[in-house]
Amino acid sequence: MDIDIRAAHRLRESAGAQAAIGPLVGALCAADVDLTRLRVSCDWIQYKNNFRETAMVRPVIAAGVAPDPGDDAAVDGIELAVDLRRCAQPGTEVAAEVDAALADFYATDAKVWLEPWVPGSGSCVWRFNALYWQALAMWEKATGREYEHALPGGESDARNAAAARELILDLFKLWDELGARRALPEELYVIELGVGNGGQARTWLDAFTELDRRHGRDYYRRLHYLMGDYSAHVLDRARQEVAHYGDHVSGLVLEATRLSGSVGFLAGKAFLVYISNVYDNLPTDEVASIKGRVYLVQVRAYLSASAAARIAAQFGLAERELAPLTERLLRIGPELLSESLPDKFADPGQATAFWQAMWDALRQAERYVPLEGLDTYQVTPSLTGEILRPLLAAEGDVRMHVSNGALASFADTLPLLHPFGQVVCRDLFLTGTDQYGSGFYGPGKYDGSTVNWVNGPLLALLANRRGFGVRFSQFKERPAANIKTLTAQVRD
Repeated sequence: MDIDIRAAHRLRESAGAQAAIGPLVGALCAADVDLTRLRVSCDWIQYKNNFRETAMVRPVIAAGVAPDPGDDAAVDGIELAVDLRRCAQPGTEVAAEVDAALADFYATDAKVWLEPWVPGSGSCVWRFNALYWQALAMWEKATGREYEHALPGGESDARNAAAARELILDLFKLWDELGARRALPEELYVIELGVGNGGQARTWLDAFTELDRRHGRDYYRRLHYLMGDYSAHVLDRARQEVAHYGDHVSGLVLEATRLSGSVGFLAGKAFLVYISNVYDNLPTDEVASIKGRVYLVQVRAYLSASAAARIAAQFGLAERELAPLTERLLRIGPELLSESLPDKFADPGQATAFWQAMWDALRQAERYVPLEGLDTYQVTPSLTGEILRPLLAAEGDVRMHVSNGALASFADTLPLLHPFGQVVCRDLFLTGTDQYGSGFYGPGKYDGSTVNWVNGPLLALLANRRGFGVRFSQFKERPAANIKTLTAQVRD
């Protein structure tokens, strides 16, 4: 039996979590399980809302066989994943949680499944995530608060005047140098992706106009500030926030992972692409290296039997209706769901309540399926899993995010840059793959959306292969925050 304890600093501070390890080992020794085929992975899951039970079993599928966890011949071993934060909570019986996880592994008919086994990026949790941004107004009406208030601290780190001024002064210095060489274009483009409520754009433009007046070069007259976001509701709110800047600001609804189709006309023109808290909200797979073999983590969304019974009773539904109704909700949204099924959901508010109940109860089963070759795994439409090889080879046994959506978006963003332009991205970045051995980095739930930390070394590797340099730095205005700043520009 191998036991891997990811010693996050909060675990070090928790006597309750440390005390749970003894009962955990005792429960496993008393259980009817082959300890020689067992791995134990202990995390401190900081997200109070996430997709995991306190303890869960992940089968490690054998190579060259059909992945059937119920067939012992198809399973090389099992991994018991344990959340030590919840184990430390008063009233949690660790032995009971372990016993329940082992029993649940074989009792798959006790769950209400919402999807087949899929890679993480293909899970319905990302359709829930998309629905959140598409129908954000209805979610906010139901909760009585704007989505930014669900963030840690109640606001985004993006809206910081000092950080904006620093970026702008760097731009002015560059433009002055290009202007002196008669190489500065007449039109000066700045792009912001992930606009929030427009506060960042207003902060940036307010600082720009003030500094431009002092600077005396009249750069504001030539400025084109383009705001892009996936959510039309968010973009409309942002437009209102900066409406007084008139024709200097444009808004565009776009898909962050396919920018070339929306803003490809700006290729080679953008002096600054500013991105805040976008990449951590894009679909991702996970891969794992276990004893020298590489596995893809497959997931399957479900409701526990108790959660399914509770939601069915709350909305007067049969349990067998929950999965098809969820599929319909994700396809057409809560407003059309209530219009099309008024006998089940009297109004959009009730359909939104169903959406929120399903999201709150949603869990994911996981399994490890062997990859026959990294070159057979498609990370993005233009990138294979070969790019993962140096990162996996450096860490031994490790599980990490592939950050598929972030990679696709980043790869589509780099061509937008002017030869002297830069990408500045503030997000939840890991800056070394060794960090995966010392903490949990998602997925978690923020309000109605999904969040994962971003594999920064993987983005840096992609950029390097395309002639760009990447550096990571602390967010200087809030050094204690988890947010890091990625800066990318053409290598000298």
